Amino acid sequence: MGSSRHAWIAIALVFLLSANSSQSQLTTNYYDYSCPQALPIVRSVIQDAVAKECRMAASLVRLHFHDCFVQGCDGSVLLKDSPWVTGEQTALQNNRSIRGFEVIDDIKSAVEAVCPGVVSCADIVNGPTWMVRLGRRDSTTASKDLASANLPIAFEDLNVLISKFAKQGLNTKEMVALSGAHTIGLAQCATFKDRIYNETNIDQGFAIHRRISCPRNIGST
Repeated sequence: MGSSRHAWIAIALVFLLSANSSQSQLTTNYYDYSCPQALPIVRSVIQDAVAKECRMAASLVRLHFHDCFVQGCDGSVLLKDSPWVTGEQTALQNNRSIRGFEVIDDIKSAVEAVCPGVVSCADIVNGPTWMVRLGRRDSTTASKDLASANLPIAFEDLNVLISKFAKQGLNTKEMVALSGAHTIGLAQCATFKDRIYNETNIDQGFAIHRRISCPRNIGST
């Protein structure tokens, strides 16, 4: 029960970003008349997905966090590369690590079954514990360059991270809260291996424990 509660709290944190969206005419009751079933459907599909794989809570937080940091919360992270668009999924901060797209697809399919053509993918980031202003429209373009420039990287120092979050209107406390959502997920060994083997400003007991599952010669996985 405790881990499930923490998962929902972490998912809710992503809506700090959604609430900062600059698009006009966004309201929390946007679909009350056009698709009143939308939010219950979103909630139900996310609950099922997290029940099947607890890690999915963290993955959805990260997916929408990385969407909002680039062009605003417009769903541009969902767009794959095409002859017209170089998507954001292959940016260094996303490549081989961003996930949860199948949950968004499941939500979209379920919503389309009852309200075809009404609810945007950009709004399907809604969760059960945060009032999100809805009415966003799906992006028709994406920017790998902006993703590479705006998204935090595991190797950046504190001042750089604070600066990147500040550019999104988030203060240091909010940065810590959102970053803390990582504690319910998994990280690739390569993103922290250097710290647990080479740095001294880390709790040695923690470093030794992490080395068990992250051998020095594990490569980039």
